[in-house]
Amino acid sequence: MSPEQARTFRDDVLNIVAQIPCGQVTTYGIIAAWAGWPSHSRMVGRTLRYTPGAELLPCHRVVNAAGRTAPGWSRQRALLEAEGVAFRPNGRVDMRQHLWEPQVL
Repeated sequence: MSPEQARTFRDDVLNIVAQIPCGQVTTYGIIAAWAGWPSHSRMVGRTLRYTPGAELLPCHRVVNAAGRTAPGWSRQRALLEAEGVAFRPNGRVDMRQHLWEPQVL
């Protein structure tokens, strides 16, 4: 990925995250695919963690494909629950009920 592609990827990731509706979640993989780099889901996480200003976006609405919250971020679950996101008994987000996929960038 060239520096220009990396900037475009970052901007696309932040744009997609900004669109996630309250009470819904999406995955790192879905975001990576919509940004045009389907095999770069880990880079989505790094982008959200290290981009200044990303904390102003609803980053708490991004989970892994199994519905697990980010390791080491204990507040994520509380933020999601405050928006009405349901968790299964195994501690994962109920993806059938709350998964959001972008329609248009």
